[in-house]
Amino acid sequence: MSTTQNISVKLGLINKIKSYVQLLKLRLTFLVVFSAAMAYVMGSSPTINYSTFISFIIGAILITGSANIFNQIIEKDLDKLMSRTQNRPLPLGEVEPKEALVFAILIGITGLMMHLNINLITALFSLLSLVLYAFVYTPLKRIGTVAVFVGAIPGALPPMIGWLAATNEFGVEPGILFAIQFFWQFPHFWAIAWVLDEDYKKAGFKLLPAKGKDLSSAIKIMIYTLFLLPLCWAPYYLKMTGINSAFVALVCGILFLAQTFNLMRKISDKAALQLMFGSFFYLPIVQIAYVLDKV
Repeated sequence: MSTTQNISVKLGLINKIKSYVQLLKLRLTFLVVFSAAMAYVMGSSPTINYSTFISFIIGAILITGSANIFNQIIEKDLDKLMSRTQNRPLPLGEVEPKEALVFAILIGITGLMMHLNINLITALFSLLSLVLYAFVYTPLKRIGTVAVFVGAIPGALPPMIGWLAATNEFGVEPGILFAIQFFWQFPHFWAIAWVLDEDYKKAGFKLLPAKGKDLSSAIKIMIYTLFLLPLCWAPYYLKMTGINSAFVALVCGILFLAQTFNLMRKISDKAALQLMFGSFFYLPIVQIAYVLDKV
């Protein structure tokens, strides 16, 4: 093999690896895994088994990545229609669907086995999250807003799974962590759906809570954000964390709610974009505050 051919083969291999990494949707995966990791630390504090923690994190990355790949396989033809997704590896043909399917199955099984090695309940809820996201939420996106409610379940499971991995005990505590992230999902996702509404319509996705980008949608976004205000105190009352983090969560919730009122007042893409970025800040700040107040 000539030097030129050798270089070409290496470049092709590097590009293929990059495409496989892109399939994992690492930014979304890390956001999901971060909330699971924070809950694990809360559940295991003050003593953390770091080998189990690392195994849990790697397993969570693999399972989340697998769910993302299944999602892209199912939506590969729809992704070609939208500006934000048309340059993904599957629409571009950089990875064949069969290759992606094998990859998704392999990393999904590997991640689930790693979680099973921690405890059974963690593996079961991880499997539930994968199935709901990839095979229930994904096809529902073209049917109606019910997809958002269904998608909020796997979206809210990571902190519950993190707590279960640390404690192997199901109870009110992981339920509260689930509830906080569940209600956060609605203003977060609907803000994204508002900003990307025109692009989503190209694929036939119907994700806004009302008929469109109107006051009715903004009011529903505000209502779901309201639930976060009382919920933010629950970890303190359950002695999962301290009073300081409860106040941090309350302030963040009030600021988050103020952004929904801004959206109601302006009914604009700019206000929705501000709300979207606000949602990205709200969750990690609150979760970090809970962890720091616990440890």
